[in-house]
Amino acid sequence: MALAPLLPAAAVAVGTLKVDAALPYVCTLPSGPQPATVRITAAFPERVAPGEEIRPADVTTTVELPAAAVADLTALKAATVRAESRLAVGVAQNEQRAEAAWSGTAQPVGVPDEGPLVLTTTGDVPSLTTDTAGRLALTAGGLAVDLAPSTADGAATTPASLSVTCVPGPDAEGRTVLATIPVGADTGTGQPSTPPTAPTVPAPSASSSGLPLPPFPTDRAAPGSPRTADGAGGRAPRGPRIGQQTKGGPAAADEDAPGTPAPRPAAPPCVTEKPTPLSLSAYITGYSNVRKLNGANVIPVSCVLIEQGEPQFDPRPDGSFHLLTPSTGNLSYQGRKQTPPFKATFLTFGFAPATATMVLEQTGPLTVDSDVLLAFPDNISETYVRARLVLRVLDVRVNGTRLDVGPSCRTEKSLTSPEPDPAKHPGDHLVLLGKGQLLNGTDATGYVLTGGGPLTGEVTIPAFKGCGAGGENLDRLLTASISGPGNYIKQIQGQTCAVGVEVPTEGQCTEDHQPYVVPKPER
Repeated sequence: MALAPLLPAAAVAVGTLKVDAALPYVCTLPSGPQPATVRITAAFPERVAPGEEIRPADVTTTVELPAAAVADLTALKAATVRAESRLAVGVAQNEQRAEAAWSGTAQPVGVPDEGPLVLTTTGDVPSLTTDTAGRLALTAGGLAVDLAPSTADGAATTPASLSVTCVPGPDAEGRTVLATIPVGADTGTGQPSTPPTAPTVPAPSASSSGLPLPPFPTDRAAPGSPRTADGAGGRAPRGPRIGQQTKGGPAAADEDAPGTPAPRPAAPPCVTEKPTPLSLSAYITGYSNVRKLNGANVIPVSCVLIEQGEPQFDPRPDGSFHLLTPSTGNLSYQGRKQTPPFKATFLTFGFAPATATMVLEQTGPLTVDSDVLLAFPDNISETYVRARLVLRVLDVRVNGTRLDVGPSCRTEKSLTSPEPDPAKHPGDHLVLLGKGQLLNGTDATGYVLTGGGPLTGEVTIPAFKGCGAGGENLDRLLTASISGPGNYIKQIQGQTCAVGVEVPTEGQCTEDHQPYVVPKPER
């Protein structure tokens, strides 16, 4: 019963409002802006009472991209393409406004010989609630589509992903309202029967057991006003809210809560420029062995910006029940997808001290796939983090003498790990695994996405290319010194900050919505 709010709606209640809207959009492709058609289907209850949950059902987003998109993919020698979509949906009631993110995924489809390319994504979307009477309108907004093309042999293309941004076209003006749902009995004029308050901004979080939950409203009562466990008491009815706080989930921070968090250590900026209700951020740091040099170097405290996916309830044929949460992310340092520069010192060939300044540079998607096996009283969590990262060398000094490696010294391809599911995740990429145990009613142990913890893996460092200056080729020297398999990695992720929270959670976010917890590396 406690997991009921996480389950996708399996059926539509009697008295439904079905939506089927085909809207003209303009999508920005590598070849330039192109017209596209976006079809959105969903089902809603025809009418709800104040405080009653509105859960969209049977939501699909179909994007029909023109022939130019097929040409862009054909130029990459793509045979299939997998799509993920994020549709911004405006929620308005009376004078109040909020925004929801409808995320969806699609199975890989073949790239046609000629256009158009039709991609249909499906997924669970956040529920809506409002305590105020009046008509609630949902409006289609901007759409982002991430394409992951693959060649005929299943390998990733170069580049490994394409990001397509779409906005309603000029012809869509006045047509983007998807549904208008009456809330309460007296909705003829659209005026509220009780004084509305500003809509709260939702955020993803975790329950005390570490289970990922849908976004929930985080509002605070005025200092000194009464409040109850369910947020009632001393409050006027609230405007539209996205998501639902599940029983056992975290309550909003209280100004009068005893104790204060420890001072936050210095850390690089970690700012989400355009947060959504599902945005998270966190710091990560740790060690990586370099087996050939018989040593380890510290990966510095680095910022990761995460877009959490909607939880999906997955019953298996063996009778087990799983909760799956797919998420995506990016490293972030001074506007680039990379770690801060870091130095490592080793004894090359066993006697010559060498210091190198390096960065890990993200060259493709970073995904976070969480799988929680629900088995009372213990829930077992496995989270796989996959990332395409190259190691770039900026500066090398051997026994104090600078070795000019030039501006383009890097591994010839991504760092590579053993992949447990190569058919689903082809190509060269790093794989880290975090395992956690979630005891009902207690905090999680090990790793969960929202709480952090240790992530471990093994990586092969590829050969180097582009190293050297003035006609001197240092590729073989660096490859002989560093490259090779069997390099153990242990990274520690800190507690995430739910960036979409209007008032940051004490101990999790700073006042300017950056992660409060800065982890320390562990061997």
